[in-house]
Amino acid sequence: MAGYAVPKVDIHHYQAAGGVVMDSAGRVLLIERTLDDTHEVRLPKGHIDQDEAPELAARREVCEETGYCDVSILADLGRRQVTFEYRGRTVVREEHYYLMCLASDRQLAPRFSNSREALFRNRWAANFAEAAAALTFQAEQDVIWCAAAAHESPKGGQVS
Repeated sequence: MAGYAVPKVDIHHYQAAGGVVMDSAGRVLLIERTLDDTHEVRLPKGHIDQDEAPELAARREVCEETGYCDVSILADLGRRQVTFEYRGRTVVREEHYYLMCLASDRQLAPRFSNSREALFRNRWAANFAEAAAALTFQAEQDVIWCAAAAHESPKGGQVS
């Protein structure tokens, strides 16, 4: 294949963790922002730090992004891989999600790591269906339906 240059592909891999958080009324916690004239509704999640367990990262990220730090994990919703383009590079993110519930209504001020994250505000959806309809990205909509199935399972979403 002499004479052919292989194009350089800039691929960034990382892991993230987050939660589908419910309150005692069955509402689902989402976060939303408008950035560069684009409105997006998301699930709270973020990077897993080196040597950090995914479930600890999920709890930390929910706390940092929403201010709700007193959460209990009800079920492991598994992992999924998401690939997207961001600022001229391909990003491959392995996402770990957990079904969570508020252990109390106590809320602290969110602790955002940058100005783009600081644009997020909490938004409560009345139920799983409303949450799925509000979410911007299909991959997160799929997570909501997985959470709904786990919540409605015979174990009631409880991890054994």
